[in-house]
Amino acid sequence: MVTITSLAKDERSARVALASTLEPDDAVTGRLLAAVGAVETVRLAAGAGALPKNVDAVEARLWRNKVAPRMDARTVTQALAETDRLGLRILIPSDDEWPTALNDLGNRAPTALWLRGAVSYLTAPLNDRVTITGARAATSYGEHVTGELASNLTHAERIIVAGGAYGIDAAAHRAALATGGQTLAVMVGGLDRLYPSGNRELLARVGDLGLLASEMPPGSAPTKWRFLARNRILGALSGATVVVEAGYRSSSLNVAARATQLGRPVGAVPGPVTSAASSGTHRLLREGIASLITDATDVTALLDSPAGGGGQAFARESGITPSAHREGRAL
Repeated sequence: MVTITSLAKDERSARVALASTLEPDDAVTGRLLAAVGAVETVRLAAGAGALPKNVDAVEARLWRNKVAPRMDARTVTQALAETDRLGLRILIPSDDEWPTALNDLGNRAPTALWLRGAVSYLTAPLNDRVTITGARAATSYGEHVTGELASNLTHAERIIVAGGAYGIDAAAHRAALATGGQTLAVMVGGLDRLYPSGNRELLARVGDLGLLASEMPPGSAPTKWRFLARNRILGALSGATVVVEAGYRSSSLNVAARATQLGRPVGAVPGPVTSAASSGTHRLLREGIASLITDATDVTALLDSPAGGGGQAFARESGITPSAHREGRAL
């Protein structure tokens, strides 16, 4: 009988087993990976072996009780079969193409990544990538500004990173593709379930001409927690994050908070003072978290300049703290 521990023969296969079965953005999993390696972490998750002494015993026991029921060998073999069928690549941190920017996430770095397309985008210098995000219910103003920013940045050979969502994200991907530029979409579910479904054709083009990436294996569905977890990748992958439009409590502000935690600069585009769709970007500007963005030149200056301060305070005020990570609270 095939068991999950028999599938975890080495660091690569063990990381794939963990990424295929466990939820992302778990600091305890990350601490165990750093302490004992992936093979032993699989054994611990499956209920075998003694918990390491350099990890909090109570926390580790609670973790094992939570994850043990998920350690199903069939889940792993199915994910591997779908990975092969779809022609996807899997990267782990020891691979040459692994984006070292994600290592800044520490114990919350992805265990593995599933990829389709131009993996070379991940080896580009950090400041060659810029994350553009914003409201799903974008206004025509927001989509126009996004298109201008993304087009001009791709002409400057910057890689546009976004989450593939409706509104600002989709406008950024479309503009990059229309100008023959480079764009990368970080998906919240498996790469066989391109979400949202209304952007499936657009995202398929991103996979054909650019890069699709996910820390979730094929077959994984989007969930609220996975959206929040994905935001840390959007904030970490790029040298800067630009929020074009956002409501006062938009999830786009969560991306900005994740970026500032890592010392990455954030920019925000102002909008009409009467527009609720710009209340979030005005908040970022008013609180001194973001730099004013009016055109691609401002974004380039942000990418090529040292990061400013203020981000840690915003992250704390936004509820992006270790306890908030665990409880799923975010702005």
